[in-house]
Amino acid sequence: MSSAAARVAVVLKGWPRLSETFIAQEIAGLEARGIALEIWSLRRPTDKHRHPVHDRVKARVVYLPEYLEDDRARVRQAWRIARRLPGYAAAAAAFRADFRRDPTANRLRRFGQALVLAAELPAGVERLYAHFLHTPCSVTRYAATMRGLPWSVSAHAKDIWTSEPWDIAEKLADCDWAVTCTALGAARLRELSPRPDRVKLVYHGLDFAHLPAPQPACSRRDGSDPADPAVILSIGRKVEKKGFDDLLDALARLPGTLHWRFEHVGGGELGDALKARAERLGIADRCTWLGAQPQAEVFAALRRADVFVLASKKASDGDQDGLPNVLMEAAHQGVPLVATTAAAIAEFVDDGDNGLLAPPGDPDALAAALARMVADPDLRLRLAVRASEIVRARFSYDTGVDWIAGALGGSARPEARAAE
Repeated sequence: MSSAAARVAVVLKGWPRLSETFIAQEIAGLEARGIALEIWSLRRPTDKHRHPVHDRVKARVVYLPEYLEDDRARVRQAWRIARRLPGYAAAAAAFRADFRRDPTANRLRRFGQALVLAAELPAGVERLYAHFLHTPCSVTRYAATMRGLPWSVSAHAKDIWTSEPWDIAEKLADCDWAVTCTALGAARLRELSPRPDRVKLVYHGLDFAHLPAPQPACSRRDGSDPADPAVILSIGRKVEKKGFDDLLDALARLPGTLHWRFEHVGGGELGDALKARAERLGIADRCTWLGAQPQAEVFAALRRADVFVLASKKASDGDQDGLPNVLMEAAHQGVPLVATTAAAIAEFVDDGDNGLLAPPGDPDALAAALARMVADPDLRLRLAVRASEIVRARFSYDTGVDWIAGALGGSARPEARAAE
């Protein structure tokens, strides 16, 4: 392995991942601001495509052993090195305390990956920075303790809502600072943290300089012409919290006089179940499932769309969205929004002002909002223009990346520059 120095090691679940464009965008922005980075990934990539932003990232990428038994020699060598580090005893004690409360194979794997990270980290690394508060943060915490390095974390959605409170509280007690991307998430973390002032709200935002130009205007399709149906689009992983089951039910309840077709972009384990549901509802011939797509195809789908819809809800395991970037991307592209009030969506979408909202898990209300939006091109234009204005005024990613760059590089006092 190269011994080239880097200031910050970024610890991720996987690199690159199509569904985590916001992380790649942040990393590219940090590099553009002069922060030297390297990426340590807990998993190898599984997506077939890459976004252009992944190719802008220059950081060295190191893959940790995803399963310890697959690289026993590397793990054993790491343990021989790590056990001589000054913070090894403290890290091992923290791991043992965690394992007593969470006696799982995943917890063992976290410590094994931390051994490799701590042993192989170049001497020039001055800080560790984890994305996600669950597994990547555990690996980061153990490794940073072994090496005696400061560390920080960016929390997002599932990691906030499905992690054990004791696990979150102890991590927030140890880290230098934590950022999260919604006011809802920030409130949850501050409630659990012994140092709530160290939890900062930093919206992801959009990197406008690297996005396609917005559409000049919304289409005038109103669903009245069977030869030219309105296009309803949704983008997101086919997982429970995205509410695609509710969305299909809502589509099936649209008035028979309204002519539409549905497109979906995204991968996920519920694909077969959703296709079967569309068949049972009698709408399969109107639904196109495009699968995971690179950024160019995502924005091509947005250009085809008359309405963008996101039916988010809380999953049965407590998982829920934060503020999905795809809503802001759709707004930036001039596509009017229909969404639910789940999670932090209302931090951006205000019902009747810049989009239409329905309660989560309510297909009837969602169908009514979709029918209203499809049938009224003037309403679509008004809401889309307003949503685009709000995105540009409040959700540029520059503010957030400037703060993180300052905190990582030590050039700014974190407390002075965070969004509150």
